[in-house]
Amino acid sequence: MRAALQSEIGQDKLEVVDDMEAVGLGPGKVKIQVKATGLCHSDLSAMSGVLPQPAPFIPGHEGSGVISDVGDGVTGHSIGDRVLVCWLPPCGQCSSCKRGQGHLCLASLANAGTPNFRRAGGDVFGFAATGTFAEELVVDAACAVPIPDDVPYDIAALIGCGVTTGLGAAINTAQVRAGSSVAVIGCGGVGISVIQGAKVQGAAQIVAVDPVESRREGALRFGATEAVAPEAFDDAKNRITGGEGFDYVFEVVGKSATALTAYKMTRRGGTVVIVGAGALDDNFQIDMFSLFFDEKRILPSMYGGGDVLRSYERTIALWRAGRVDLAGLITHRVQLAEINDALDQMRTGVALRTCIEL
Repeated sequence: MRAALQSEIGQDKLEVVDDMEAVGLGPGKVKIQVKATGLCHSDLSAMSGVLPQPAPFIPGHEGSGVISDVGDGVTGHSIGDRVLVCWLPPCGQCSSCKRGQGHLCLASLANAGTPNFRRAGGDVFGFAATGTFAEELVVDAACAVPIPDDVPYDIAALIGCGVTTGLGAAINTAQVRAGSSVAVIGCGGVGISVIQGAKVQGAAQIVAVDPVESRREGALRFGATEAVAPEAFDDAKNRITGGEGFDYVFEVVGKSATALTAYKMTRRGGTVVIVGAGALDDNFQIDMFSLFFDEKRILPSMYGGGDVLRSYERTIALWRAGRVDLAGLITHRVQLAEINDALDQMRTGVALRTCIEL
């Protein structure tokens, strides 16, 4: 089968090969024929080494498709079921799950060290124990979440990561209050989803901050009340909040520099939400006096900060009701053979989300 392969960490291009094999089908596993997958910035971060990932590997973790085979002992799944790929499903048994923090469950990531692909040259890993840049993949049955018949594959793929992460940051983690002021730094697919979540929550002002003009224009279509380049952010703060700072500032880049900007742009007693996934050696530093005196809450948001399965259901309900626009997030479409075009679209910022169709 065909797949997009990263042979070594640090390569900026993927090689599309046709001799890959999805392996590991057995008890508790299912095989998925991938229909659509989104390109998430986390895939680029894994390729560059910002996020830890053994190589060689197949990127991709935001996908959907049809179950083509099931292993022994699998219940609740049948061949032909339409599913999305959940890269971090709650196991329901670990201490995080028992505390009601299933989004912090690490059980499924234990499989990240087990290859789930193979080709003539040897074993190949799937990113985050998935690897959706392939025509087929084998995952734990819990990673295959059934989707209703009215949800298209491309939209289902986005729900599997970026949309859930962004909406959840605003709704679950920050619990944005109606009438509040919000700023979002970084307006790709996840940042736009944060904006939509803030709108659903009733924020009065939503300022989108991004260096790319097309993304700023996109943010306005999805609910931002104003969109500015980074150099105009301070002026926006002064005009909109009287210099006090925003009630909520979301960092959706994954850099300490933008996290510090988010902190500075938040009012005293306000909330900073860290959504972007950054590097282990990129340290965020604040002086202890400000940390104490300004009493700003710093809230990391992992995968939307809530029960991902409930979040999927909520997202579908909001989409059906026309409260969020998911189809509009897909600004570019490519075939698997054109995957490197998709990488360029994300790196340059021209795409909110590129859908790879298989």
